[in-house]
Amino acid sequence: MWSCEDFNYTDNNQEQRLCHDFHLVLFIFSILYLIVCFPTSLCYNVQLVLVNLYNKATMTMPDVYFVNMAIAGLIINAVAPVYLLGPEYTKWSFWSFGNEVYITLLILFNVSSLVIMYSTTLLSLDYYIECALPRTYMSSVYNTKHVCGFIWGGAVLTSFSSLLFYICNHVSTKIIECSKMQNREAADAIMVLIGYVVPVLAVLYALVLILQIRKEATPLDQDSGRLDPSVHRLLIATVCTQFILWTPYYATLMVNTFTDIHVKSTDHRFMRTFHFIEGLSSFLAFSSSFVIPLLHRHINKSFHSKLQRLLKKLHCGDQGCPHERTVVQQVMT
Repeated sequence: MWSCEDFNYTDNNQEQRLCHDFHLVLFIFSILYLIVCFPTSLCYNVQLVLVNLYNKATMTMPDVYFVNMAIAGLIINAVAPVYLLGPEYTKWSFWSFGNEVYITLLILFNVSSLVIMYSTTLLSLDYYIECALPRTYMSSVYNTKHVCGFIWGGAVLTSFSSLLFYICNHVSTKIIECSKMQNREAADAIMVLIGYVVPVLAVLYALVLILQIRKEATPLDQDSGRLDPSVHRLLIATVCTQFILWTPYYATLMVNTFTDIHVKSTDHRFMRTFHFIEGLSSFLAFSSSFVIPLLHRHINKSFHSKLQRLLKKLHCGDQGCPHERTVVQQVMT
């Protein structure tokens, strides 16, 4: 993801050392991610998906959103190795802007990032609805599954701008419409607006409403049908973590959008530093697929029992474990 060969414009030894230091830092982070985060993320995301699919009858509204975040995390986790060991560092020939593989991975990453951000946003809004009006259809599991379908569809449509850019790079430059669309900054601006600004405003609004309603003690607080209290801690931890990890990435997109082209072509020191920060921000964005399932596993109190039921099912099969059959026989006699 980094190479000093792109910065061979200067004979300044200090700048060359700085460039190699940047390269070393990003390389170490990449290796750590591939050794630690990649397998852990794969394991925990698969666990989260399988456990909830096995326990469909006991799934709650937050579980549906976390399953969707886990699926999006698996996609990001699959893209991460190609990116971290990809473009400038290894000089893979297929990893260049406008190449089919690059565009495909970029679209997958954009779709997954939008699914993660909007799942977090709608989790906040639905949690407020559940607090204000428990056992309502609006925040039910059935309705949430349909909402998540719209999230994936909307994410694909939003990422359509990247696909159009790819198409226009492979057709004749005489087409006026495509010549106007050959602008990566415009696609980045769309992602910043739809993928970050809108979710931030919606989450802030939802959190304000949640804090207001939690200050008001009502008889509904004793309702056994309400969500587990640990869900509130999980919600706050998830929202804070997601925005901490994704804000640097969207900030670099914003800087890239509004930075003057002349500055990009002449201020080499700025571009070197910017590329380094961009690499770190990408690493943080990829790490969201590793951190969120860990939070879910350790804060959600019901996950451990669901996981144990799944493991027993896999171990004993459809016939059930011997001790379980013994207990059943004793009860029947």
